[in-house]
Amino acid sequence: MPLHKYPPRLWEAMKLKQGIYARLPQHYLKSLQDAMRPSPVHWKPLGVKYRLSPKTGQKERVQDIPIPLYYPPQSQDGLWGGEGWIVGYRYANNDKLAAKVKKIWKPQLFKKEFYSEVLNQKFTITVTARTLDLIDAAYGFDFYILKTPKQDLNSKFGMDLKRAMLLRIAQKDTQLYPDDPVQREKIYNKYKQFEISAEEAEWVGLTLEEAVEKQRLLELKDTEPLYKRCVDNLVKQLTIQKLSEPQIVEKD
Repeated sequence: MPLHKYPPRLWEAMKLKQGIYARLPQHYLKSLQDAMRPSPVHWKPLGVKYRLSPKTGQKERVQDIPIPLYYPPQSQDGLWGGEGWIVGYRYANNDKLAAKVKKIWKPQLFKKEFYSEVLNQKFTITVTARTLDLIDAAYGFDFYILKTPKQDLNSKFGMDLKRAMLLRIAQKDTQLYPDDPVQREKIYNKYKQFEISAEEAEWVGLTLEEAVEKQRLLELKDTEPLYKRCVDNLVKQLTIQKLSEPQIVEKD
């Protein structure tokens, strides 16, 4: 007899359909469901299901299996362009007859300064060489942040930047170039293609834990506590009762 009604692999999906999770905005829940596999970085997919074996010449089935990566916590504070640590083994002293030893391949990191037009601010960020190539391919830092999907950006810092940019674009914040409205309008028109509502932008890049806490605070703010209503009603009734009582005029 099974110990659980649903298999463990479905628990995470089932959790989103009950309680406060189910009350999260639909666009946020949809972003979780639409999350796709990140673009290949350290491997190249074959793109076919079958190929001829180079040894036998016979048709054989092949699979695109990505190399497993480990993303250390510091990768979330920078922009690694999807790169991570590859854990594997190598032959000791490059001798194939020797024992294998564990090895970790790490991307080369650089500290670079970037300027955001939307935020009108400079940032010093830890990046990889691949990130620099991706920024060039996107025609700029802001375009890279705004265009790149969450699974490829793979950075909490990057998603926080995206949320800040989207909020500024949605709100047409006048704090951007306050003394130069022409330049401000030029920037907003340049990135108009990424415009979404401010209500939706507020949820972009939030982790599930952050989203639940945000929803909890919103519900607390919108819901008046029961005890407060009771106290207010009681005070109101006492006030009416007091005013309706006959006034006693004291004589000298």
